Amino acid sequence: MVDLTTAQNALKDAYLLAVCNQLNTRANPLLAKIKQSSADVYGKQIIRVAPFGINGGVGAGSETGVLPTANENNYIQFKTTLKNLYGTIEISDKAIRASSNSGAFIDLLNAEMEGLLTASKFNLGRMLYGDGTGAVGKVTSYSSGTVTMDSVKNLIEGMVVDVYSSSGKTHSGLRIAYVDRTNKQITFTVTPSTALNQNDTLYVQGSKDNEITGLGSIFASTGSLYGLDKATNKWLNPYVSSTSQEISDNILQTAIDFLEENSGSNIDFITCGAGVKRAYQQYLACYRRNIDVTELAGGYKALTFNGIPVVSDRFIPDDTLYLLDTSKFTLHQLCDWDWIEGEGGKILRQKAGYPAYTATLVKYADLICDQPNGQAKFTNIKSTVTNPFSTVVNVDNSQSGSEG
Repeated sequence: MVDLTTAQNALKDAYLLAVCNQLNTRANPLLAKIKQSSADVYGKQIIRVAPFGINGGVGAGSETGVLPTANENNYIQFKTTLKNLYGTIEISDKAIRASSNSGAFIDLLNAEMEGLLTASKFNLGRMLYGDGTGAVGKVTSYSSGTVTMDSVKNLIEGMVVDVYSSSGKTHSGLRIAYVDRTNKQITFTVTPSTALNQNDTLYVQGSKDNEITGLGSIFASTGSLYGLDKATNKWLNPYVSSTSQEISDNILQTAIDFLEENSGSNIDFITCGAGVKRAYQQYLACYRRNIDVTELAGGYKALTFNGIPVVSDRFIPDDTLYLLDTSKFTLHQLCDWDWIEGEGGKILRQKAGYPAYTATLVKYADLICDQPNGQAKFTNIKSTVTNPFSTVVNVDNSQSGSEG
């Protein structure tokens, strides 16, 4: 007979290592490239000392002249709080009792863990490209329970969201029943008692302003980053281009050269929206070039540009592309993924007032980029490219005269 002790031992011993591996290396290609470290974690905070510029104590002079004045390296202190990342499973008491043999119980746990992994992978990938606020979309209109959004890229069936207007929270715990990706519309499992309004913002439940510092924060043109004001510390600003243009080797190499020359970064990862990826494939086809494919850590396959992997991501707008030096990114963490343990080391705890047991996976972490100005972002890249060989010139190959 399967009991709670058996279930807890299975979660702790059989599943935890596999879950950690899946979430750290298989959740997202970018996350798999980023190193993870417990360094620079002090209590609830991450305090990271980052260098910028060069040592000022260098110069040339005469044989008997004054030596250059010593000047130390430039350092700045990045400071952020550890973000609390959670994932919860729930198993009913009836389901546990009905699992009369280990095989049936393993099937039950596998189903629950697979669901948790799917949800966790989705949200980790979304957070990587987010701005830390937890916002997943803005309402453009509402009619008879159907919500039209500005974008549904960050939304998926089953997600639970809160709704905020400019004056505060208006709805909480709304679960998405269906996402119409063609018309950018969603419906909820239960129609809200009051209407949603234009410009209301949807946030993942309980996550408002509590998510990790993703690329949305790093590439924001205003505000602060790691406790530093971007307007005062202009060297924090990355390379950003919003010019409407076609994808080409030239625009990529121009940005890479600029970053290498001005910040010393070494771009090793290109990630983009699906529209940009398709345009790049079209560009390669137009010039009759081979499409080289490489395999990344975690089993992901990617196109390459001069040996640099080019990966599309569902959470990036179709017209957007990032050039990243992933060696400058670190996911600082208090510990790796682990189960929250209650009294007596219990992982499964009864849900108060319900005949069910819950277990919660947790990780305390945040993402820091040591060199924000060594990264680049393109927006407004066209989804098609001009074929330079589309105009065919007819050449008359007939010969005049006669052979001698």
